Amino acid sequence: MLYIKEIFIMILLAFVIAGNLTDVIYDYREGASVGHLVIELALVLASLVLITILSLGIWKESRSNRKLKAELLSISRKPSASQSPTLLAAKHDLGKVLQTQFQEWCLTHTEKEVSLLLLKGLSFKEIAAVRNTMEKTVRQQASSIYKKAGVGGRHEFSAWFIEDIL
Repeated sequence: MLYIKEIFIMILLAFVIAGNLTDVIYDYREGASVGHLVIELALVLASLVLITILSLGIWKESRSNRKLKAELLSISRKPSASQSPTLLAAKHDLGKVLQTQFQEWCLTHTEKEVSLLLLKGLSFKEIAAVRNTMEKTVRQQASSIYKKAGVGGRHEFSAWFIEDIL
């Protein structure tokens, strides 16, 4: 996933650190008060803490995204041994129905992928992570899907496929 905002903030904080450390050295040589030096060093320390927090957040989210991708891949590749042949056949048939309907709606390949992830219940943020794109892009793709399907949103989109079954 893209972490443009976080990386930009980390770069800004790195400049703050470099600038303040340079200033501390200059001020120390010029005989600045201890209080002034402590304040500038506290700014450096606070910037280091913020960089650490942002780095940990990126690391945790990346780990979570890798786990989500692996789960989606394992679900789509192998059927569960506990599933009955009837359920497996129904899933296969539903897959055919979905693909046929996606073609009738003239969805692009990308929109088909996003549609399946929407139907699986993933959030826009999760879909963006799985597809290595921005959340805003996923929202735009979802809007295009809903428009082509003639529905008002995610719930209507999901309901379109199951309303006649229930």
